[in-house]
Amino acid sequence: MGAEPIQDWQKTLASTLEWWRDAGVDMLVEDDPHDWLIRAAPPVEPATNPVAVAAPVAEVLPDTLDAFVEWRLSDSAPEAGWHAPRFAPTGPKEAEWVLLTDMPEAEDDARLMEGPAGQLLDRMLAAIGLSRESVHLASLVVARPMTGRIPPEQEPRLIELARHHLSLLRPKKLLLLGQAASRVLAETNGTGGPDSIHAVNHFGAKTLLVATFHPRFLLERPVAKSEAWKHLLLLSRGPSE
Repeated sequence: MGAEPIQDWQKTLASTLEWWRDAGVDMLVEDDPHDWLIRAAPPVEPATNPVAVAAPVAEVLPDTLDAFVEWRLSDSAPEAGWHAPRFAPTGPKEAEWVLLTDMPEAEDDARLMEGPAGQLLDRMLAAIGLSRESVHLASLVVARPMTGRIPPEQEPRLIELARHHLSLLRPKKLLLLGQAASRVLAETNGTGGPDSIHAVNHFGAKTLLVATFHPRFLLERPVAKSEAWKHLLLLSRGPSE
């Protein structure tokens, strides 16, 4: 191989300058030298005044029982999209006893718990000197889900609404029917037991609270009826001193 040709750098530089002159560049754009091999940093967006974003406004629920029940049965309620009949609570507004079930029964037509589970509930109440007409019966959800199970993703909101309902009732005695209803309050877990009575002050008044088995469960497991009877007596008589 022969020697590489020696480039005439002066001619090359003169040719480059001549090209720039013909292109219209006849002056330096900066007074100080610049290393054009350094990668330029990305442009920085000019600072702007941040726009204040309003905090989400907490929903204000109706503060009277009649208005709240009307709202729960309206198309604004979480169950409106379930395409199932919605059932209002029953019984006196100022009842000493409040019963909370999980959902309407499949047999319900005109009111909550009309079928076999409701008939058993009537017998349970009669055994302690009460009747359906003397207690306030409400449900955690006002419509029965197609699957017969409360959607887990909606349960926290439904529990919040049930607590608000109870705060409007201010019950003296609260009986939670079944595991789903028992999750409304932290003090109960739905498993029951002979000493499962709690005194709470969540609703603007002292409330004695017991969680027991749902009548629906008792129809399937009659052996649990004796335990449910203990729960009823416990709430009826109050804790022993």
